[in-house]
Amino acid sequence: MSKPLKQIHLAAHFPGVNNTTVWSDPRAGSHIEFSSFVHFAQTAERAKFDFLFLAEGLRLREQGGQIYDLDVVGRPDTFTVLAALAAVTDRLGLTGTINSTFNEPYEVARQFASLDHLSGGRSAWNVVTSWDAFTGENFRRGGFLPQDERYSRAKEFLATAGELFDSWQGDEIVADQATGTFLRDAKAGAFVHEGQHFDIHGRFNVPRSPQGRPVIFQAGDSEEGREFAASSADAIFSRYAALDTGQAFYTDVKSRLAKYGRRPDQLLILPAASFVLGDTDAEAEEIAHEVRRQQVSGATAIKHLEWVWNRDLSAYDPDGPLPDVDPLPGEHTVSRGRAQVRMYRDPLATAREWRELAAANNWSIRDLVIETGNRQNFVGSPATVAKTINEYVQADAGDGFILVPHITPSGLDDFADKVVPLLQEQGVFRTDYEGTTLRDHLGLAHPDETGAAERVES
Repeated sequence: MSKPLKQIHLAAHFPGVNNTTVWSDPRAGSHIEFSSFVHFAQTAERAKFDFLFLAEGLRLREQGGQIYDLDVVGRPDTFTVLAALAAVTDRLGLTGTINSTFNEPYEVARQFASLDHLSGGRSAWNVVTSWDAFTGENFRRGGFLPQDERYSRAKEFLATAGELFDSWQGDEIVADQATGTFLRDAKAGAFVHEGQHFDIHGRFNVPRSPQGRPVIFQAGDSEEGREFAASSADAIFSRYAALDTGQAFYTDVKSRLAKYGRRPDQLLILPAASFVLGDTDAEAEEIAHEVRRQQVSGATAIKHLEWVWNRDLSAYDPDGPLPDVDPLPGEHTVSRGRAQVRMYRDPLATAREWRELAAANNWSIRDLVIETGNRQNFVGSPATVAKTINEYVQADAGDGFILVPHITPSGLDDFADKVVPLLQEQGVFRTDYEGTTLRDHLGLAHPDETGAAERVES
């Protein structure tokens, strides 16, 4: 008996600070003006996507002691943008990345409960931690939290927020004008939490929202991050969009759910994926190559190399050979606030490997950065891309994809107009929304039906 077709989940990532967005392209628009967010969100909703996703950076990245301005720099506050988008969309989910290291549970719970009310039940929270003291310098507790405690704090942060959400049951407000009674229960919103990281008690002032709690996302890839997601998240923002690595990640994380009393369908895995479309597969490949060269300018290539070499390489020609000097080991001082530097655990070994690749392929510095960097995940005609996405989802490389276009805000338009209809024809993607909340779109039960409070607190 054949396995039933899985329905594909699709979401749209409005790129923030990164080197994926080609802001220098003539078609690119503002990353700050509200009109850009509106266009992007309304395109996603027109295509019946599950949600829009906003990442967040809490400090501008630096290189050589200067703001790194080769990429997009700066963006408005996440909650402000999502609340505004709630007014110009009707069904699209609104997902924001909010840090658990430098915020407080009461404040964040209040903001997400408010967003859930304003949007009619469409809010989601991507729970992240911060790993470096550099970012912490922007906050009063600057960098005090040891790296090995960040998930401990995050887990308690989420559990505490859950207690605040659940301090209202949903039936307390009666607003009986005849008797003058507004609340059925005078104890509504009361909470007490005593733990390692938080010791708070009082009254939560936002009544229970349509979803009960926001949908919870998690984006960590460490062992602690995978366990955190398996115990507490509704969905994972994954970086494994290739078939083999996606399947391995999918199997690993889904296999962890049983120990927390959860079923595989109670956690969605949604890799981030970039794409390039063309009228033919060959044309798409040509466009993809040009996009990569736009994303990695000569100046960008030198900066990327400095992430590994940990020294100033500005005197080198990006179209010339790799430096003959070795990377400087030890604490990374050239690039600050960039998580990618942690990928290169052994810079000397990485430099040796890259020199061998460059010599074998006659690559310049820029060629090397382009060829060893992240490539677009889906490249081809609309038919090819639709077919590949469906094959990956049916093969359990993910439950869908969070699409990251390289042009903002119009980069999603062609996918919505040309790929989505093909997925709908195949019967693997909705032709209209069947519910009103983000939980409806994702096939997730309401917390009151699943005992989510017990899961988070376990």
